[in-house]
Amino acid sequence: MTLLSHLRRLRLAAPLALLVATACSASSPAPRVEPPTGAAAPAPASSGAADSPTGLLSEEDFKALHQLRADKAPPARGQTVEVAGTKAYLSLPRDAKPPIAGVVVIHEWWGLNEHIKHWTDRLAEDGYAALAVDLYGGKVATTPDDAMAAMKAVDEAKGIEIVRAAHRFLTTDARVLAPRTASIGWCFGGAWSLKLALNEPELDAAVIYYGRLVTDPAQLKAIKAPVLGIFGNQDKGIPPEVVNDFDKALHDAGIEHEVLRYDADHAFANPSGERYNTKAAADAWEKARRFLAAKLKG
Repeated sequence: MTLLSHLRRLRLAAPLALLVATACSASSPAPRVEPPTGAAAPAPASSGAADSPTGLLSEEDFKALHQLRADKAPPARGQTVEVAGTKAYLSLPRDAKPPIAGVVVIHEWWGLNEHIKHWTDRLAEDGYAALAVDLYGGKVATTPDDAMAAMKAVDEAKGIEIVRAAHRFLTTDARVLAPRTASIGWCFGGAWSLKLALNEPELDAAVIYYGRLVTDPAQLKAIKAPVLGIFGNQDKGIPPEVVNDFDKALHDAGIEHEVLRYDADHAFANPSGERYNTKAAADAWEKARRFLAAKLKG
């Protein structure tokens, strides 16, 4: 597919400058919102609902949910920076001067590829200093087997060090000096967006797209940031019953949160994937934009 075709497809969902991820079927979304209930006291960081990196699914079933198309993203316009001894991708708003609200962007299981960089640029178009981390040490997967191996090789302690260092970069770098910060991630990155919220008390908002979840209220009490969770009801890896448990656990932990649910499959917000769902993803992203604006710019 050509770059022009790729851009035309994205514009069907929403203006390019308004998208971070767009996504698959034409079913109507059914958001479910939990009212704010305030902040909570810290608790230890946590593991997900299952010990395996593939959650409730076998590795083969998990790989089947992730198929990469050959579409090319538009050229990246940001720059490479160093974070915790690794490379990261920084995209800044045009003509913006510090202080600028910052967003830590965490890649899917493919790694920090051109599509993640493009989504990071889209966040910059919305006025944020967006910093995409690399938890794979420079590896970018192009096959499910390579992606599975890279995901399984991630050291959790090192990963937490990297995402916290990215947050610190946004608050201290002279180009940004972020007064407020958020995290956003998809699938593997969604789980890490939650991990950052669990481990960084200064975070102001967290967006989790269908990532592996924590359902223990005692562990979730470590979160200080409001949480937006976005899920597909057809997702066999993060099924509705697990989302229900997560929703209830956040409520019981006293965490301000909102849970959106769509009649869509896993990875529905990935325009480079085969399960891309234009209608559901566009609606989810508009709500994510409003959430980030309220928490970072309000």
